Amino acid sequence: MAPQTFVLALSLAAALPMPAGSADMAGAPPGGPDSRYCLRVDPITGSRMQTIQCRTRADWASLDVDVDREWAENGVRVI
Repeated sequence: MAPQTFVLALSLAAALPMPAGSADMAGAPPGGPDSRYCLRVDPITGSRMQTIQCRTRADWASLDVDVDREWAENGVRVI
């Protein structure tokens, strides 16, 4: 009986709509002007090693990278 109740509770939770502010939460975490945002980047040609680069928002912007847009897929941490 308990597993059926648990499954029912999970299915009801999955059916609920997302909160109104959830789109704002998709961006990168807030940080100061000196905070570095670490993102996964494409590996060097011929390598399979995953590369992570940490740069400030201004540095990423100078490379035409929108940190908030990339964070959901490639964000690692904020230093």
